[in-house]
Amino acid sequence: MTSGEPARVGVPEAPRSTSAQVTPLARLGDEIVACRRCPRLVAWREAVARDKVARFAAESYWGRPLPGFGDPDARILLIGLAPAAHGGNRTGRVFTGDRSGDFLWSALHATGMADRASSRRADDGLTLRGEYVAAAVRCAPPQNRPTPAERDACGPFLVRELGLLAAVRVIVPLGGFSWEAALRTLAALGEAVPRPRPRFGHGGEASIGPYRLVGSYHPSQQNTFTGRLTPAMFEAVLRRARELAGLSAPEASGRLSAPGSGAP
Repeated sequence: MTSGEPARVGVPEAPRSTSAQVTPLARLGDEIVACRRCPRLVAWREAVARDKVARFAAESYWGRPLPGFGDPDARILLIGLAPAAHGGNRTGRVFTGDRSGDFLWSALHATGMADRASSRRADDGLTLRGEYVAAAVRCAPPQNRPTPAERDACGPFLVRELGLLAAVRVIVPLGGFSWEAALRTLAALGEAVPRPRPRFGHGGEASIGPYRLVGSYHPSQQNTFTGRLTPAMFEAVLRRARELAGLSAPEASGRLSAPGSGAP
């Protein structure tokens, strides 16, 4: 993965790990933040950060790729699609500051894996328990549509992230694009992906090596506003993931993650 220093577009300075807090996840996060491999995504994310929408005109945008966020001892890995232009690309944390994130954090809180039901800022103290959230593509894409080539360019980051999350046993991809990213990640880690490849479906499951995949529709506004994905449907998937991961009770799901562990 080729990386370099991000261009200056009037966004907040990216934090860097200090010697007192360097962990493998933090080092990987620094690499992700500095990545400029995909010209289309770099141009788009920086243009959005520079030419702001009116409702966020007074805010400084992050305008960089996003590492994952959550509990480094997580047993469940949730894989989203990509940051939203005025959500994570603005706030600097995955699923933070947009409607999809509102839906996600509410469901994670309802199922005992987040300490609050909403998150609008990266510095609000949100903590996750037993859960880590990442994305198939780390930069905001035009029209929320990354290409397969951009997914594959980001793929090594997800491979390394999952490799560092040694306790993960359940993966929840959000949508077919993220399901395919999960299959490719497991293949890259040396797991035997069945033939024919397991097909994505909401609530669909597949066992690959030591991992169990549980699919869910993505909590996009298109899905949640139309009722294709309801809170009850999403929470049922998360509860199934908890069951498969051995996290039957919220009190048994491990310590809370510190904000910034593997996150900007």
